Amino acid sequence: MNKEDFLKKIEIELKISKNSVYTIKNYLKSNKTLLEFTKKKPEEVNEDDVKEYIAENLSERSAISIIMFLAAVKFAYSSILKKDLTANIKRPKREKKIPTVLTKKEVKSLFDALISKKSRLMVSLMYAAGLRVSELSYLKVENLNFEEKIGMIKQAKGKKDRTFNIPTFLFLKLKKQVERQKKVGEVYLFSGRNGKKMSERNLQKIVRNAGIKAEIKKEVHCHTLRHSFATHLLENGTDIRHIQVLLGHSDLSTTQIYAHVSNEEIKKIKSPIDTL
Repeated sequence: MNKEDFLKKIEIELKISKNSVYTIKNYLKSNKTLLEFTKKKPEEVNEDDVKEYIAENLSERSAISIIMFLAAVKFAYSSILKKDLTANIKRPKREKKIPTVLTKKEVKSLFDALISKKSRLMVSLMYAAGLRVSELSYLKVENLNFEEKIGMIKQAKGKKDRTFNIPTFLFLKLKKQVERQKKVGEVYLFSGRNGKKMSERNLQKIVRNAGIKAEIKKEVHCHTLRHSFATHLLENGTDIRHIQVLLGHSDLSTTQIYAHVSNEEIKKIKSPIDTL
C-alpha cells in the first residue's frame, strides 16, 4: 500500500468515527511525517521506526506532543493494518504546567492595543466567553440567540455542544456584527477572505501582536485569554463547578488547575499566626 492510499483510508476511518476537523488534520499529519521519515511503505513500518522518529523529532517537545503522536499512529495502524505499533512504547507522564494568566489590567491593555473594531470584538468575545480559538473561528451567525442572550458552541472539543452567555458589554456590538454578516449573506460570525471562516492562524497573530504592542511581559496567545477568563471568574467567587460547565470540561480535575493559578485566591488565605 502506498502512502497516499494509507492516508486516505485513515481519513475515512476518522470521519466515520466522527472525529473533529482538528483531530483529523493532526492524525493525518503525524502519520504522513512518520512515513516520510522512515521512507517505508506503511506495512513495513515497525515499533523501532516509531521510537526513532520520537527520539529524533519529539524528544525536546512536551509530553502531550508525544502522547498525541502515539495516539495518531495507534489509531492508523490498528484501524487499517490491524496491528498496534505503539503497544510496547511507554507513554511519558504529562507535565503539570501552570498556565499563563493575564491580570485584568493586562487584558484591558491588550484590548486597547487592538486598532480595528472587528479585531477588538473578536478578542473581547474570546475572553468574555472563554472560547477556544477554533470555537470562535467556527462560530456562526445562527449560533447567537439575542432574545435568550446566549450563544451556542456546536460540537466543541470532545464532540460536545455548550452554551455561553452573551455579555451585556458586547451585546449591541455583536448584534450589529450579525446584522452586517446577514446583509452580505455570510454564514460565519467573523469571516475572512472569500466568505470563509476567520483563520485560526490569523486570530493567533492578532492576539500575539496586540500583546507585543501592549508591552505585556508574558507570552500571549488566544488560549491565554481562556485561562484568564477562568481565573478571573474564580477570583470573583464563581463556583468552580460552574466554571467547569462554562469551559466545557468533562472532568472537574481539568478545571481545578485554575485554583492553583489564582494569586488573588492565595492572598485570601490567612496565616495561622494572624489568629493567635
